[in-house]
Amino acid sequence: MNIAVSGATGLVGSALCPFLTQQGHNVLAIRRGDGGSYEDSIRWDPESGLTNPARLEAVDAIVHLAGENIAAGRWNAAMKRRIRSSRINGTRSLVESMAVVENRPHVLVCASAIGFYGDRGAMEMDESSAAGSDFLADVCEQWEAEANAATELGVRVVNVRIGVVLSPKGGALAKMLPPFKLGAGGIVGPGTQYWSWIGLNDLSRILAFCIANEAVSGPVNAVSPQSSTNREFTKTLGRVLHCPTIIPLPGFIAKLMLGEMATTLLLASTRVLPEQLLAHGFEFEQPGLADCLQHELHCS
Repeated sequence: MNIAVSGATGLVGSALCPFLTQQGHNVLAIRRGDGGSYEDSIRWDPESGLTNPARLEAVDAIVHLAGENIAAGRWNAAMKRRIRSSRINGTRSLVESMAVVENRPHVLVCASAIGFYGDRGAMEMDESSAAGSDFLADVCEQWEAEANAATELGVRVVNVRIGVVLSPKGGALAKMLPPFKLGAGGIVGPGTQYWSWIGLNDLSRILAFCIANEAVSGPVNAVSPQSSTNREFTKTLGRVLHCPTIIPLPGFIAKLMLGEMATTLLLASTRVLPEQLLAHGFEFEQPGLADCLQHELHCS
């Protein structure tokens, strides 16, 4: 298959593209500017769409991962605008580019996030659960709505609600490793909040599964079937690294440091189940937290 990927140089895209190539697919990066050759990339602007939409005529599938890094900085008004615009306007422009070609891709696999559900305590949620009411939940809901517009073009759409991605190359885990290795790791806030996570290896496999499986459409929770509380996550990471985890980060300190971002990303409790993946026969290679961390961190 010819598969076009936006956000190809990000944490997820940089793992997915070689994974797809190893499976025998031809990968084209949807990228801004002049990076890369014409043969292996498609130029685009998130606000105006693809420079040459006709190149989609030869594309079988699109994986849309591009978006402002939500953990790049404090969520002030300008940051929120970038987060919202990069996802909503970027997805809209991509779908509009698809609309102008006759032979469209068969499937659009669009990233979303489990932030869709908001802070729900210990409640277990699957893909049928309602959206939350905070900033990130609102962004995710509108983001998915823009992707779903492609269904009117006859394109199968999968909204992959991605959990906390575990990789030492970026994301939450990469930020946690330095203090943990120095013995300064500990629970965040009460420690009872659920973190629904997914290893980068299994996430690449999930995205490829969504491309290949024509029975999969709509929202798909990309999380391990074994979510963990922050306390469980902290203790497991400490054991894997052979480091103590005795220095907590109180919730009020996290809020002072990071503001609203801390409330949404660190202190909120989101306990999510991958019901659609399990129903369609997907098998996780690292469903347990300890095994996943050992695999991603190359520990034994």
